[in-house]
Amino acid sequence: MAVAGMILGILSIVGMGIGLTPFLGWMNWGVIPTATLGLIISVVGLIISRGQRQLAIAGIVLCVIAIVIGSIRLVLGFGVL
Repeated sequence: MAVAGMILGILSIVGMGIGLTPFLGWMNWGVIPTATLGLIISVVGLIISRGQRQLAIAGIVLCVIAIVIGSIRLVLGFGVL
């Protein structure tokens, strides 16, 4: 579970980085749900796994960063740009 959360966190950060490009802000509409799913999976992985706690914590951090910056980008671009 921790590895899956970390992978979703990395994909969310990459998508959020692409979404920061002008006229590609609409990508954040897909990044935020993906990051939310990754956050849930990472939290479950943190609770369940014993040996991969670092991956779960990294997944949580990446997903939270993607959600926060993606949301700010959507607000500043009025949800479109």
